[in-house]
Amino acid sequence: MFFNSTRNPALQISFEEALFQGLSKEGGLFLPKEIKPFNKQLFNSSYRNATFLEIATLLSENLLAPELDSSSAKSICEKSFTFSPKITQVENRIFILELYHGPSCAFKDFGASFLASCMEFFLEKKKRRSIILTATSGDTGSAVAQAFHKKKSIEVVILYPSGRVSPLQEKQLTSLGDNITALEIDGSFDDCQRMVKEVFLNDKYKKNLPLTSANSINIGRLLPQSFYYFWAGLVSAKDEPLVFSVPCGNFGNLTAGILAKLWGLPVERFIAATNANDVVPEYLRTGEYLPRKSIATLSNAMDVGAPSNFERLLSLLPNLDKMRKLLLPQVISDADTLTTIKRIYKNQGLFIDPHTAVGILAAEKSISSFERKTNFLCLSTAHPGKFLEIVKEATGTIPSLPPQLKELEHREKNSIPLGNREEDLGDFLLKTFS
Repeated sequence: MFFNSTRNPALQISFEEALFQGLSKEGGLFLPKEIKPFNKQLFNSSYRNATFLEIATLLSENLLAPELDSSSAKSICEKSFTFSPKITQVENRIFILELYHGPSCAFKDFGASFLASCMEFFLEKKKRRSIILTATSGDTGSAVAQAFHKKKSIEVVILYPSGRVSPLQEKQLTSLGDNITALEIDGSFDDCQRMVKEVFLNDKYKKNLPLTSANSINIGRLLPQSFYYFWAGLVSAKDEPLVFSVPCGNFGNLTAGILAKLWGLPVERFIAATNANDVVPEYLRTGEYLPRKSIATLSNAMDVGAPSNFERLLSLLPNLDKMRKLLLPQVISDADTLTTIKRIYKNQGLFIDPHTAVGILAAEKSISSFERKTNFLCLSTAHPGKFLEIVKEATGTIPSLPPQLKELEHREKNSIPLGNREEDLGDFLLKTFS
């Protein structure tokens, strides 16, 4: 498989090149140059009982050969996926795809772990070093920190907006130390993301530092996110249509789902569920894309006013009418998010985090849009224990913490305050790593 750029379709580079470049020279995002359905025999009925690791390995072999041979793909997947997704029924025809069983208790563990293993594989082969530069609105930073912690030949710098991530999220990305540096930015996630992009596009920094990214802008993180769509679609395969309800912020998760569909996964539609940061639902309604400053909400990992992966969406679905037929927008308020968390706990005895609540309510509101009986699979993107204060406010009860989160209670926060200008970040990087 070769890759091109959203801003240069003529480009043709390898997976390894795309992995470490992060962005193209034009500032575009990488996508597979040729996207066509897999051979139908690749995913037949015999895979309905396959493990996630088996599906991930099979996909890696088929997508990334010959750069990754069968043995390398298997080794990378075994290192990456020591955890698996689960499917739980919530209501009639509404299920959740639990993606929070990894080391940071968020869906981004899948992409970050695969990316880290791939980078380590290529760096060790060529005796190189790399500096991972990434911005986070919450879960990306903690997943990247956990995935890359103590990886050889890799330094990690994570930018996060001061006061805009949950206390547990902050502990996850600021308390590891070693090769992980956390920068507490005076601004929003959009500021963090802008700073990362500006530094990547500035030759002053690119020429002096081996920079790459671990955000969902990196194709190495985006591809493995498609794996759990395939796994979920196969193990839940029935005669009824399947719809995925996807809580959306930077729109990487939804983009991965669309890639899975274009590769042949039978999906009826996707629900693009957002909070008040609804620039993409607004585009689907009006045809106008108007990015703006993000708004702080309870579902903070979705607080993105200028989603980077919208550029990929436009490349994959350039026809607005076709995009509207595939994507169903739903916008969920904070008040409704709290009500949904409370109702699901009261009726099912199930704790859910605010992002999952957005996905579930979006699915409930969408049922009437489908004439045929349809199954809805909502992506449950984070463990409720990561949002103790919000879950307690909604339910009056504190959910128990998994071991990965419980151990954070006694860790010390260690972050470096920084301004929100390109020079603030660039100068810090040159002083620290050049």
